[in-house]
Amino acid sequence: MTAAVATSPRAARLAARLQATQERMAKVPLPASPGWLLRAREGAVARLNATGLPEKRDEYWRYTDPAALIAPTPPSVDVFEITDEPLVFDHVDRLRLVFVDGVFDAAASDPLEAEGIEISRLAEATDIHWAQDLYGALEARAQAPVARPLAALNSATATDGVLIRVTGKVDRPVSVCYLRRKAASDAILHHVLRLEPGSEMTLLENGPGAARSSIVSEIDIAEGAVLHHVRTMGRDHQRIGTTHLFARLGAGARLKSFSLSVNGRLMRNEAMVWMTGKGGSAHIAGAAMGDGAFLHDDTVFVTHQAPDCESRQVFKKVLRGGAVGVFQGKILVEQPAQQTDGYQISQSLLLDERSQFLAKPELEIYADDVKCSHGSTSGEIDADHLFYLRARGVPEDEAKLLLVLAFLAETLDEIDREDIAEDMRQRLRGWLERHR
Repeated sequence: MTAAVATSPRAARLAARLQATQERMAKVPLPASPGWLLRAREGAVARLNATGLPEKRDEYWRYTDPAALIAPTPPSVDVFEITDEPLVFDHVDRLRLVFVDGVFDAAASDPLEAEGIEISRLAEATDIHWAQDLYGALEARAQAPVARPLAALNSATATDGVLIRVTGKVDRPVSVCYLRRKAASDAILHHVLRLEPGSEMTLLENGPGAARSSIVSEIDIAEGAVLHHVRTMGRDHQRIGTTHLFARLGAGARLKSFSLSVNGRLMRNEAMVWMTGKGGSAHIAGAAMGDGAFLHDDTVFVTHQAPDCESRQVFKKVLRGGAVGVFQGKILVEQPAQQTDGYQISQSLLLDERSQFLAKPELEIYADDVKCSHGSTSGEIDADHLFYLRARGVPEDEAKLLLVLAFLAETLDEIDREDIAEDMRQRLRGWLERHR
């Protein structure tokens, strides 16, 4: 007689989830690719089938419902045109690469060439390409200890992206612009960057990309190399999407990344950074402002694996009209990473009683000679500070605007170029003036 094996509800849910994911992926044709890229895509499918698509009951999705991000078809929303302010980064001398609804627009882009840099497109990758050692590799590494199924889905199905190899110090920033022209579209883009030893570049990203977007960036920063990264998500009020930034830093390498998000319906920005060489530095910062039906989620994981490294996580959100902000940040210090300096701060400014900020800061430390701290606060505009400005003749609306800008200033300190930082300040000010 064979005894019946009881299946727990949790095991049954997981089995159903994996089966649903596998059935769905079996119907998704992988983009035409050379052999190395096809193998990378098949590996990503295997990773996704092993974990399943995310659900709100998952630990790292409990604050953010992924349903709209994984629905089989993108939402259909009105196309939003901005006519009351100049284009983002328009004043910067840059090499411009344009994607419209996830499709590269060669006519609107500059030639893919510049001194000290090699640029090509994922859609035109050849049988032998330097990116074959990186595509999907950092994404695969990031699947533990926390599964990142949407990144694996991107690696499997991305239709295009830029492959950038930096060999020297690049004077002109590379600017990737994402434009939306269709009411319903998906943009699935995957970028790979390799910075060779001693090289340096600035990467700019801006725009909503599509009604629903998924953008993954895998970045390998070799010994002594420097990457400055500034990303801004525009005022497309209906956009939804995800970004994933995976960065590996060698000895003495530096990464500075800043993201600005204004409005939208649902955005989740994930970053995972590995400090693998002595003396590296990684600063990840973000500012978000939302009004009404807005949910913005920053999920960050920095792993210190080598000594004498520094990391900074600085995230601030300004919320009103029932908007929701989420921050999940972790610093992991492994035993070899002595003399680590890790800092994490997440704060929100709630401009009404309906908005909320949900935070989950974490430290996990296995070294004994470290300096690590984290903190998270949420509150309203300080009444004493407001009174101070009002007592000196500053009108109330202007006083509140100044206090909000002062609150966000720490995140902007992570931008080294003052002209770009000033552009971000003006866009923050513009949003606040429109939402008085």
